[in-house]
Amino acid sequence: MGSAIVFRGDRIAPEVFEDQIARATAVLQAAGVVAGDVVALMLRNRPDTLALMLAVRRLGAQWCPINWHFKTDEVAHILGDSGARVFVVDGDLLAALPGLSLAGLRAWVVPAAGADGAGALPSWTAACAAALPSPLPPQAPRGAMFYTSGTTGRPKGIRRAPATPEQAASGLAVLRHVLGFEPGMKALVSAPMYHSAPNSFAIGAAQEGTELFIEERFDAERTLQLIEAHRLTHAYLVPTMYVRLLRLPAAVRERHDLGSMRFVSSTGSPCPPDVKRAMIDWWGPVIHEAYGSSELGYMTRLSSDEALRKPGSAGRPLPGVQLAILDDEGQPLPQGRAGSIYVHQPAYADFSYIGNDAARQRMERNGLKTLGDVGYLDEDGFLFIVDRAADMVISGGVNIYPAEIEAVLLGMPGVADCAVFGIPDAEFGESLLAAVQPEPGAVVDAQTVRAYLHPRLADYKLPRQVALHEQLPREDTGKVFKRKLREPYWVGQPRRI
Repeated sequence: MGSAIVFRGDRIAPEVFEDQIARATAVLQAAGVVAGDVVALMLRNRPDTLALMLAVRRLGAQWCPINWHFKTDEVAHILGDSGARVFVVDGDLLAALPGLSLAGLRAWVVPAAGADGAGALPSWTAACAAALPSPLPPQAPRGAMFYTSGTTGRPKGIRRAPATPEQAASGLAVLRHVLGFEPGMKALVSAPMYHSAPNSFAIGAAQEGTELFIEERFDAERTLQLIEAHRLTHAYLVPTMYVRLLRLPAAVRERHDLGSMRFVSSTGSPCPPDVKRAMIDWWGPVIHEAYGSSELGYMTRLSSDEALRKPGSAGRPLPGVQLAILDDEGQPLPQGRAGSIYVHQPAYADFSYIGNDAARQRMERNGLKTLGDVGYLDEDGFLFIVDRAADMVISGGVNIYPAEIEAVLLGMPGVADCAVFGIPDAEFGESLLAAVQPEPGAVVDAQTVRAYLHPRLADYKLPRQVALHEQLPREDTGKVFKRKLREPYWVGQPRRI
């Protein structure tokens, strides 16, 4: 049974949405897309975006969502590195990418309402409208190709093997457990679908015979209005959204009946215990958190009741998940002792990093894999994450990799060295600070740093603060001692990430 989609107040019936998927599939087939190919898309949250991703899935290809805040150089890297055969992009987003080469790509544009297209590129909307629906039986799904990073300057693409029938069924079972999916639910997604968690939420919900409300962007008061007016039951939200909801005036919060909500998922970043407690007090025991990643999938889940008993925990391992805390030699650590978190989630097909299989191999030890996160298990088997060894910053539910920013900043005239890291932020959880060591005699300040980075990186990657250092602290190896720079900002905080 298909799903109905609601967008801008209009309801798309299941059979109509299925027709949209079949037409998109036909256009891709005519372009030569086959199993294992990559289709890049740079599109805002809309029904046709979801239909395109489901069409790619049906072909056994991978869809590669590109953050619509990215600049020309960032987009060009992903298009080239991913080996994408097809690129579908919103017209206004393409217009903001001067100099982007689309050589070797079959590209379409989604024109703005009332526009015919953008330059020489054909209209994706018109192509789908003219296509005959494809009757192709679905191929083995491979999932999305997300780009992630860590200790290197450029993000790495995740190429996943095709799922076996057992993995496809197990993956859907995981979504039902972690995201609370159930037939007949009315679900809301307003976080950008270029991120892995809202992407999997939307893709999973569309397979459940549900009614899925797609919002172009998050708005706190509108979220409450939608829940009350349509008796929504499920939603995907991140802690920053919780903060904005809680900041609404009391009169606005009390005005809306939220009693229909049964399950709210949060997987993008750790939720501060006080924020979670306030949401549970307001919405009831419907707030659930999970620990996961684009590479390894969902690994733990924490219910509202468990969050109140174990504040700060990431939850217990999901059924079938192997989770171990290991020391530097790969030996298991006892309860309460922090070490590297290693997991194996059998519900997902294995993966590799495009052009960087060595990085993939370094993650694995005896069949378990790590992202570099550090944590411990308590006496009841609950996981607590205390640090991210890979330096990743999660700001507003968005993964940001300091190494990428540092690589660009080191190219700035007058910068001798730098270190970028996360510091506490009441709304976003973390924000970025750049510690900069200028070359002798160079004039470098926060304004010049941001002006240099602005045309080269998406705006959300720009450090909010810049701290100048005559000499950055270094470890014995000569590497910048980032932990020493970071620690003073976290003194007195109830958490370290």
